Amino acid sequence: MTSKRFILYSRSYCHLCDDMLEALRQLCGEALPIDVIDVDLDGELVERYDELVPVLIGIEDGHTPRQLCNYFLNENNVRAFLAIQTG
Repeated sequence: MTSKRFILYSRSYCHLCDDMLEALRQLCGEALPIDVIDVDLDGELVERYDELVPVLIGIEDGHTPRQLCNYFLNENNVRAFLAIQTG
């Protein structure tokens, strides 16, 4: 069985980031871990995600991480990610 998790690239004082995290928690509950990473703590992350935050990444063991959405939660993409059955 594979495990899934989310990474939310975020930054402090970002209302869109707070909104996406809250919407994701409402959609998924405590079903999957959500790692929140502040892009401003890493120059490479700033280069990659600066104007795109919040950015939600779905990770499944053994698979390439997938960007599911940015700015606003895309429930369809998150539900599709959660529905993928592997193994």
